[in-house]
Amino acid sequence: MTRPRLTDRAALSRARTRARKTPGGMADFLHRTAADEMQERLELVNRSFTNAVVVSGFPELWADLMPQARQIPDTEVLDLEPGAHDLVVHALALHWADDPVGQLVQARHALRPDGFFLGCLFGGETLSELRTTLAKAESAEMGGLSPRVAPMGEIRDVGALMQRAGFALPVADSVPLTATYETAFHLMRDLRAMGETNALAARHRALAPRRLFLHMAEDYAARYPVDGARIAATFELIFLAGWAPAASQPQPLRPGSAATRLADALGTQEIGPDDVGTPPSPDGSD
Repeated sequence: MTRPRLTDRAALSRARTRARKTPGGMADFLHRTAADEMQERLELVNRSFTNAVVVSGFPELWADLMPQARQIPDTEVLDLEPGAHDLVVHALALHWADDPVGQLVQARHALRPDGFFLGCLFGGETLSELRTTLAKAESAEMGGLSPRVAPMGEIRDVGALMQRAGFALPVADSVPLTATYETAFHLMRDLRAMGETNALAARHRALAPRRLFLHMAEDYAARYPVDGARIAATFELIFLAGWAPAASQPQPLRPGSAATRLADALGTQEIGPDDVGTPPSPDGSD
């Protein structure tokens, strides 16, 4: 059975190339924020890594953000060797993967036993305002909806992918961010400078009429005003962390293997099913 394609990789490549050529430089503030957050998490791990690799859509940018790591692109088959690294970082690219679990599995196989994985991707709250206003405007102007913003997972669902990929001790947390823009058109210009324009394989290919975006921008300004005449845009960064399995890691106990009863630890009396009396009948005959 053929897996459905989420992303038009050629369109995504063109979008990223345009972002790199943005006058004044690409809009990289989310990547830099993600890198800062990742560095804080790595410091909490309190371990030195000597063979790190970063998977991203902008290897040249992450070479600046994590110069100690090898940089590779987020291709479907990652340029990784089994057991070659003690740290794998997946940086703000997993939301474009047709097979996110496959990306995580490849990252796990590239780790040595007890190696560390740290990932960051956009979560489900990202661009929630733009999704709402675009859907409303398109329904009114076009009589239906088409895919315009990449689907992004909720933290509970994304965290479950780590277990499916076989990571030990997986953890997921999110960092919500709010950016403000003069208008919705300024937001879309920034998304273009991020390389995050619509690259969905199922996107509507015809050029959308300008009235659609005028309608959206007007509704956006009315629904989500902030700081006077500006608008708010939400970005949610989800961070994933986990370890390649190793014998030295803490292991859960087998059911029934406890050496101490919970009742003894709590200083209470244990009540079993035989200690519970039969309740009286509703009519009081017992």
